Amino acid sequence: EPNPSLSCWVCFATDEDDRTAEWVRPCRCRGSTKWVHQACLQRWVDEKQRGNSTARVACPQCNAEYLIVFPKLGPVVYVLDLADRLISKACPFAAAGIMVGSIYWTAVTYGAVTVMQVVGHKEGLDVMERADPLFLLIGLPTIPVMLILGKMIRWEDYVLRLWRKYSNKLQILNSIFPGIGCPVPRIPAEANPLADHVSATRILCGALVFPTIATIVGKLMFSSVNSNLQRTILGGIAFVAIKGAFKVYFKQQQYLRQAHRKILNYPEQEEA
Repeated sequence: EPNPSLSCWVCFATDEDDRTAEWVRPCRCRGSTKWVHQACLQRWVDEKQRGNSTARVACPQCNAEYLIVFPKLGPVVYVLDLADRLISKACPFAAAGIMVGSIYWTAVTYGAVTVMQVVGHKEGLDVMERADPLFLLIGLPTIPVMLILGKMIRWEDYVLRLWRKYSNKLQILNSIFPGIGCPVPRIPAEANPLADHVSATRILCGALVFPTIATIVGKLMFSSVNSNLQRTILGGIAFVAIKGAFKVYFKQQQYLRQAHRKILNYPEQEEA
């Protein structure tokens, strides 16, 4: 017969409450935490394993690992269980490979479309047909990568710093950008542009749409140029220069606005 002093540390019931319950001593604990109902411990182990039957579970008091055994599997069930575990371990690597492959072929497609857009549809197809396939597989996906890396170069900030440093020596800059050489009462703090996730998406979108914008600007401003490649290059240079000038002016005005910021006194309220 079970010892009448048995007490389950999970449900706090004793052997007097249910004489038919199965008891187990699964760890090195002594005293009130030594015994536990088999059914209660099974539920507690299920909660700790969270569906993973191979996870190890230890006693929360003495930290001894529970000795959990399963009935022997038949050959068919053993093979199925082994296959299930292998598939579970291989799926993350397969998913990563599929993701990388999808990104790679998307980059290849984007590079091919960009070549046809910049050089011309027929000329681009002719160039890619004559090129070595290995060169295309390596060169085409580098096009979006180079565009993104080029977009990450914030050359406007370097130009603006140089202008702020030497603008007092060049009077023409003050006439183009008023206030660029004037002394400021304080130097405002500048935030890191790459720390914001919105800036990262702007860099990505701006880089990928740049060839299209360069093609459009080239057709509008340099329609007299016969070569599609030269027209697109000129359009890209013009777009970058014009956009950079506006960006420098906008950032300088924001800089001056922040530098001349003032904090006012709190308005005193008249006592009633």
